[in-house]
Amino acid sequence: MRRIASKAYLQTHEPADVMMKNFGKVAVLMGGRSGEREVSLKSGGAVLAALLRQGVQAAAFDPAERDLHELLAFDRVFISLHGRFGEDGTVQGALELMGIPYTGSGVLASALAMDKLRSKRIWKAEGLPTPDWMSLNEPGDALRAAEQFGLPLFIKPADEGSSVGISKVKHATQLGSAFRRARGDFGDVPGEGRPRAVMAERFIAGGDYTCAILDGQPLPLIRIEPEGEFYDYHAKYLSERTNYVCPAGLDPLHERELAALCARAFELVGGRGWGRVDFMLDAQGKPWLLEVNTIPGMTSH
Repeated sequence: MRRIASKAYLQTHEPADVMMKNFGKVAVLMGGRSGEREVSLKSGGAVLAALLRQGVQAAAFDPAERDLHELLAFDRVFISLHGRFGEDGTVQGALELMGIPYTGSGVLASALAMDKLRSKRIWKAEGLPTPDWMSLNEPGDALRAAEQFGLPLFIKPADEGSSVGISKVKHATQLGSAFRRARGDFGDVPGEGRPRAVMAERFIAGGDYTCAILDGQPLPLIRIEPEGEFYDYHAKYLSERTNYVCPAGLDPLHERELAALCARAFELVGGRGWGRVDFMLDAQGKPWLLEVNTIPGMTSH
């Protein structure tokens, strides 16, 4: 993996200002063309401000407004793009071709983690727990999913993040609109140019948890108490009533087991550098893996 700095480098005794200057010119990729553009702009703004505070020569770079070849003027890239065309391996591939070091996972891991259907297949093949799911190609498939999983269930894009386009379906009459929303038929994916893949997922009654992974090591778990029925876009980025509890209040042995599970889930998709694994805990304390975020949101929330 090509990182901004290695552990060995950070352990040198150079003054901090010298170390920061050695990074050279750093482009912070933010914005982009996905349905998560606004979140990415906030994430990138926070990352840029942090880098500047530390003396790094950093500048914002929005690939929706500039040609990628302009990145050749920079020495390194900190990727703060979310969703398609940023978190899915496409930008990573372009940076590989240009020979520019960048943060986070590589091409394959980024693509796999962005594709919930394929990441869930990998987990299931390796014996890791994840809620049952079904790929949906047309509205009628949503009805078949409801017959198989029961209601409520979740319908969501298979290749999007930040809970964009997700619906908790409680009644059969909501299936059609939930499918269209997940696919992007309501115009909530500006600039993407193609419908999103859609999936249904069995509803798991329980608590929301997340585990950050940094340089291969899981950080303390966070219990999420969302405003509303589930952890949707509003609860993540807009609500001031969503609570993030750390320590998570779990038995220490149980937390270590869950952290190891998350680290394994991250490893199986090929994740490197940093990321986050989201999961649910049901009433019996059993974990259910939901997704890997290879470029987690860095907003104030």
